[in-house]
Amino acid sequence: MTVRDIQILYEQKEASPSDVVKTFLDPIEEREPKVHAFAWFDADRLRDQAKMLERMSNAERGPLWGIPVLIKDNICVEGVPTTCSSKILAGFRPPYSATVVERLKRAGVLLLGMANMDEFAFGSSCEHSCYGPTRNPWDLTRVPGGSSGGSAAAVAARMAPLALGSDTGGSIRQPASFCGVVGLKPTYGRVSRYGLIAFASSLDQIGPITRTVEENALLLQVIAGFDPRDSTSADLPVPDYARSIREGVKGLRLGVAKEYLGEGVVPEVRQAVEAALDQFRRLGAVIQEISMPHTEYAIPTYYIVATAEASSNLARFEGVRYGHRAKPGRDGQTMLQMFTQSREEGFGPEAKRRIILGTFVLSSGYYEAYYGHALKVRTLIKRDFDRAFERVDCLVTPTAPTPAFRLGEKLEDPLTMYLSDILTISVNLAGVPALALPCGFTKSGLPMGMQLIAKPFAEETLFRVGHAYEQATDWIHREPML
Repeated sequence: MTVRDIQILYEQKEASPSDVVKTFLDPIEEREPKVHAFAWFDADRLRDQAKMLERMSNAERGPLWGIPVLIKDNICVEGVPTTCSSKILAGFRPPYSATVVERLKRAGVLLLGMANMDEFAFGSSCEHSCYGPTRNPWDLTRVPGGSSGGSAAAVAARMAPLALGSDTGGSIRQPASFCGVVGLKPTYGRVSRYGLIAFASSLDQIGPITRTVEENALLLQVIAGFDPRDSTSADLPVPDYARSIREGVKGLRLGVAKEYLGEGVVPEVRQAVEAALDQFRRLGAVIQEISMPHTEYAIPTYYIVATAEASSNLARFEGVRYGHRAKPGRDGQTMLQMFTQSREEGFGPEAKRRIILGTFVLSSGYYEAYYGHALKVRTLIKRDFDRAFERVDCLVTPTAPTPAFRLGEKLEDPLTMYLSDILTISVNLAGVPALALPCGFTKSGLPMGMQLIAKPFAEETLFRVGHAYEQATDWIHREPML
């Protein structure tokens, strides 16, 4: 059922939240052992939530009353295991909820569970998890993308109508592309990061993953807005996204950057995006070619800035205050040995790799050569977007250069894995919003995604363009045959 299907049942008093819970428990029980999208799930707790919602008066019910929402495992939920899919946070139950979770509760949602992810959001495949990999519902031998792979896979497999992910370099959009769903990375500052366990604080953003563009707008409407507890939160009004979503694209200027359709983008993906551009022309949009000359520097810039910030953020996990602590040996252990052994046992190989890289680029003698230089290049990348949006209303690119790859295919080659996000990383460096949505399927039946990028705080433009394309095609009506 879509969100609207559920809401109609509620409006007509043909179902209760308890009935909806039963409806979703069956596919979860059947499909979760195959897909492995959940890091934590408690059916009894979910039933209790439904009964509590049923006791609310009509006046107390929010805009998403009785709608199940899955939460990524790095977004704090009070009293619920929130582990970033890492052994180092085993058993951690936050004493508070993230701002987005508080807003969801006020909107009346059912918190479905916690979604599996790459450890600390370090990955592009959802294979770096202490709980094991998540699988792509369209082909169980392939990855769902990362790091929000569990969120995207659950929505694609119809185990959750809505989900939250986090996006630091493409971690919402790339899984959305691989799983054939809709994912939004909002403008930096549009959604509060309070309660999001940090990876790279100047890049992280929480965003919605849904089946349709309209549902994405509904979920963003609930979670967006200023939060005084987040110093990077923008004190700007949140538009009514549903109001402009049906205005169409006639007369809008859509830009195509040649750098995003070049080397590395496989022919099937390029052809799908070109077909989407033809569709936009038929809908009345004006297509313009532009250039983003600093795109080639995005990967090295990102993996300096992001790992440096990760190294700093992950220093707090030392085995003392919460999470995993190494047991002392026969001869005891010093405090330094306890720190070292706890981190050695608690972090997985990809987390260790990024901590080491980040510590290196911040170290004495290398800080200015690497980190300082990367910040200057980041400014140049942002200026590319500023100049582009002087000419166009929205950019159209592929989301990922390839469809979903096979499990294990890139695990032994980190650089190849990092290149999976080559088309999404620039958006985070520039702080602009981007929407990923399906634009076709390969001959073997795998989804392919298109990315729409707009100027800061212009999410309504993304929804308007995305909805127009979605209504003119039938990609969202296809579903995996699990």
